[in-house]
Amino acid sequence: MKLRTKIVLSSSLFMLVLILLVNISIYYFFYHMSTNTELNELKLVINDVTQALNENPEVDTSELLEAYLPANGMIRIILESEVRMIEQTRSRDYSTLPWTFTSMESQEMISMKNAPDIAVVEKPIIWRNGEHAGEIVTIQVSNHLISLHETLRTLIYVLSILSFLVLIPIIIGSSILSRFLLLPIKNLIKTMNENTIQGKWKKLDMSNRSHDELHEMELTFNQMIEYLKESYEKQEMFVSDASHELKTPIQIIKGYAQMLERRGIATPELFQESVLAIDSEANRMNKLVEQMLSLAKNKQLQPSASVDLVGLIDETVKVFNGVSERDIFIEKRRETMTVKADRDQLKQLFYILIDNAIKYSQNTIHIRLLQENRQAIVEVQDYGKGISSKDQKQIFDRFYRVDKARNRDTGGTGLGLAIAKSIAEAHEGELSVNSELGQGSTFILRMPIINEN
Repeated sequence: MKLRTKIVLSSSLFMLVLILLVNISIYYFFYHMSTNTELNELKLVINDVTQALNENPEVDTSELLEAYLPANGMIRIILESEVRMIEQTRSRDYSTLPWTFTSMESQEMISMKNAPDIAVVEKPIIWRNGEHAGEIVTIQVSNHLISLHETLRTLIYVLSILSFLVLIPIIIGSSILSRFLLLPIKNLIKTMNENTIQGKWKKLDMSNRSHDELHEMELTFNQMIEYLKESYEKQEMFVSDASHELKTPIQIIKGYAQMLERRGIATPELFQESVLAIDSEANRMNKLVEQMLSLAKNKQLQPSASVDLVGLIDETVKVFNGVSERDIFIEKRRETMTVKADRDQLKQLFYILIDNAIKYSQNTIHIRLLQENRQAIVEVQDYGKGISSKDQKQIFDRFYRVDKARNRDTGGTGLGLAIAKSIAEAHEGELSVNSELGQGSTFILRMPIINEN
């Protein structure tokens, strides 16, 4: 069943139930109000009859009762011995009503199947006429509510017709409302099918839309499309760049392998050169693959250990002091700063930053460890050529190189800073760069400090 049909049916059924409840309430309210009026009128009749009998003892009782006789009922006088002393009626059909002597005033409605209801009022009085003078008798006045019966039937017909007339605009209105509500959803489905089948990145037209939940749905869809498009383009770029980076060493290896096949055995110098070149390019390929795997691994990183940031920096700098002649100075504001991290991954981040500083500068390297509020700050500063403001926006992108020729000479792949950035984000940190051309560069890592106790 379509959503539009569900909306129309559910709204129509709800309104139908509501109308039925209202109609039933109207019917019973009118019924009780009318029957109460009838009973009150019969009470007045009894009072008038009693008063007339007391004031006119010499008048014929039957004639007096006939004057007060209801249009569709009767009047009975019942002795204490449960004998009908007088019964006055306009039709013998009304005399089938049961009767009994009572010493208390009462009133009731007697429901009849497929016939009008009967209103009955009974009241004990002291009889003052004839041989039964001074005795207590019951006066019973009843009336068959024929006119009310017909009125109620008419009311049922009227309420049924009105219910039908009310349901028609409700069905039409719910149909229009469902069309209005489902139009954005249909547009969404249409756009999704176009994007899926035709490979587009089409967004929804959000002009002339009110700011409701449907507007939020369309806005969320457009944001999702923008995010998917950006992710897809980055993925394509990554695959393209990775293919390009792998293509060059593969071609070099293939070229030297062909040279070895043709002249390697006869020329020892060429053999040695080819082996060294193949080994170098193979190492380069291996490094590239490892870094791409590292990028994927860092996305699933879940830091769980407490790491002393100051001690980790000291340990990393000692490694570089043992293999490099460059001076690396550490400026500490605190002797310990504890962060929650994966020690090996964080060490790799510092290795990348310090290695880049050594590669792309010829002077001293400064490392500063600071604390600001509840954040640890690590600055790695070099005094090299610096990075332009344009390149700073892309320096953390995969395979991006500021100086492609120089990166090729130093063996760079363009993935180092992208890996460092992903490690920082995985640790709820932030990695940024400040640089000016000719003044060098400073890479800044910010990470939250945990309670050392």
